Amino acid sequence: QVQLVESGGGSVQAGGSQRLSCAVSARTYSRDVMAWFRQAPGKEREFAACIKWSGGNTVYADSVKGRFTISRDIVKNTVYLQMNSLKPEDTAVYYCAVGQPVQWPATMPHDYAYWGQGTQVTVSS
Repeated sequence: QVQLVESGGGSVQAGGSQRLSCAVSARTYSRDVMAWFRQAPGKEREFAACIKWSGGNTVYADSVKGRFTISRDIVKNTVYLQMNSLKPEDTAVYYCAVGQPVQWPATMPHDYAYWGQGTQVTVSS
C-alpha cells in the first residue's frame, strides 16, 4: 500500500514563504505523476501543481504560477512544494497525491490514486 506523508504546514504572514514535503513510502515508477492540491473551507479541492516523476516536467495552476515551485528528490522519494509570496487566499489544507494518469497535464483529483492526509497552511494578513 502506498503511503504519502506530508509535512511543513503551519502559519505564516502574507508575503512569507513555506515549503511542504511529501514522502512516498512505496517505490515510484517512471509513469508516476506527483501533484499538490489544496482545499479551503467550504470550497472544492483544487489543483495547484504537478510534476512527472520521470523528466520533471511541471504544470501549475494560474493562481500559483510564479509563486509556487514543485520539485522532486528521486533519491529521497519525496516531492516538495516551495511556496513564496504567500497570500491569505492561499490558506487551505494542502494534499499531495500520486497517480499514473492517462493524460498530461493531470489536474483533476480523479487522476490520482493515492493521497496524503493533508497539512494545514494558514496565511494571515
